[in-house]
Amino acid sequence: MKSVVVVLATITFFACEGNYKNVQKMNQQDGLPAGEGAGIRMVYTDSGRVVTTLNTPKLLNYDNLDFGYREFPEGVEVNFFENGEKSTVTSEYAVQYPLTGIVDLRKNVVLVTSDGNVLNAEQLYWDQNNKWVFTDKPYRITFKDGSYNDGARFDANEDFTVFLSRKNDGIQMIDQNQETNE
Repeated sequence: MKSVVVVLATITFFACEGNYKNVQKMNQQDGLPAGEGAGIRMVYTDSGRVVTTLNTPKLLNYDNLDFGYREFPEGVEVNFFENGEKSTVTSEYAVQYPLTGIVDLRKNVVLVTSDGNVLNAEQLYWDQNNKWVFTDKPYRITFKDGSYNDGARFDANEDFTVFLSRKNDGIQMIDQNQETNE
């Protein structure tokens, strides 16, 4: 009698596991997300300190696909904290690709740095793995002193200490009273 119960339990267990895998495959085929969230606030910490917060009205998680991604169809606000300073990036739409570390921010992208500079673009890519940001769309950077740079595309490291711009023009403010080290 025990052996019959064990056999039935084993068959039931494997039958359920097979059905679960079939359900997962069906979800992949119909293109539906593995999960949805509303009113999301994610907090990332390092050694007990908050380093990044992400706020979004809606998150669609497609990690169930072969090349999974997370879509933020109603936009995102991401705050970065470093040494007591805060930088913020917002966009009306975003996609994150966890396998590659690429984030694609689109529609009215605004990046406000901790030192008061503002980048406006229609699209901005962020390579999280290489700590690099870039766009092939027109952009404007407005500096806190009122000067600005308009360009067709750029590449930069995350802190903008390396900045390569193409086809750009703008107005630069120069302090004539500033001492030079000659």
